Amino acid sequence: MGTRGSVTYTAPVPFGFSVHAVDRESRARRGAITTEHGVIDTPAFMTVGTRATVTGLDPDDLAAVGAQVLLANTYHLMLRPGVELFRRVGGVHGFMGWRGPILTDSGGFQIFSLSADRTVSERGARFRSYVDGRMHMLSPERSIELQTAIGSDIMMVLDVCIDSTSDAATTRAAMERTHRWAVRSLAARSDTQTGDRQALFAIVQGGLVPELRAESAAFLTQHSFDGFAIGGLAVGDTREERQDVIALSAELLPLDRPRYLMGVGTPPDLLHAMLAGVDMFDCILPTHLAWQGTAFTSSGRVKITRAAYARADVPLDERCSCRTCRGSTRAYLHHLFKCGEPLGARLLSLHNLHHYQALMTEARRAIEAGEYARWARAKLEAIDRHEHGARRPGRRLEGAA
Repeated sequence: MGTRGSVTYTAPVPFGFSVHAVDRESRARRGAITTEHGVIDTPAFMTVGTRATVTGLDPDDLAAVGAQVLLANTYHLMLRPGVELFRRVGGVHGFMGWRGPILTDSGGFQIFSLSADRTVSERGARFRSYVDGRMHMLSPERSIELQTAIGSDIMMVLDVCIDSTSDAATTRAAMERTHRWAVRSLAARSDTQTGDRQALFAIVQGGLVPELRAESAAFLTQHSFDGFAIGGLAVGDTREERQDVIALSAELLPLDRPRYLMGVGTPPDLLHAMLAGVDMFDCILPTHLAWQGTAFTSSGRVKITRAAYARADVPLDERCSCRTCRGSTRAYLHHLFKCGEPLGARLLSLHNLHHYQALMTEARRAIEAGEYARWARAKLEAIDRHEHGARRPGRRLEGAA
């Protein structure tokens, strides 16, 4: 902080990352990411607020469940409300009332999802807006321009996302274009003169082909990106295939940069990825499944709409300290869903997000104590017992020594 005449100003906080502890029996690590809008303790789960909102919740709700950082989506925000609004109001933080860090996805996955109404070329992706039917071109440069205006703390390069089970030739072509687009994104970020305030992460691609994943990591880590993501998973692959790719990719990424696993987010997925040394996660599952009546609990998933819960006068999760578990029974939540009351989905959303943040807090403590591998094994076994083999019993924990 300093003064210019009679005006007090605060110098921008540069982006940074540090590792504080590493588990004794795995590659799990405890660290911190510094951003202009606050510190993110890692490993961290990012709450997904695609359109600058988490459905049914406000910023006070998010702070109450322990959310540190939100994820918004460039593709959706460019279409509505549009980049000019963000330029006028000074960015997304003030617009939505969230004062903590925000990461923006570039929109690559959304373009992938529009297979019937988009054309991808070396220049970028041309697609039709679902809002008003107009055509748009999203190039690497345009994506950086949009994310700069949105004002996120962490920006993502525009990548080419394909089905992870695509053939080797298709996967290589997508990976190589992703590399070219990443270099263009880096050059575009340099032109914005945002300094150290807005970080830029590259995305390792390569499908399920180990050689391509290694090639992608080798190419991208030659360039001055602030962090690296592992992309292109949970789009056709199995859990075991994901675990293998995540473990390989994370090991090839620099020790001094954050590692971000994109869009993969069941509790077993997170537990395995942390073993491999991944620092950041995001997924829509906690809120998406909440609106379908599914809760994540300390022992596994609970489908609250089942008839068995109609007279269950017990908390949703007796081990949970969230507002929902302190004030609502399973029977009441069941009643809300059967009546179509949105309060039911809101209460489950609060619980699920609290559950994920509590999982991250426990993980950070276990890493600091050097006991993460043992702790994660116990967690996975408890989930297995409840969900009857969602993870194949006896599979070796990836990343454990």
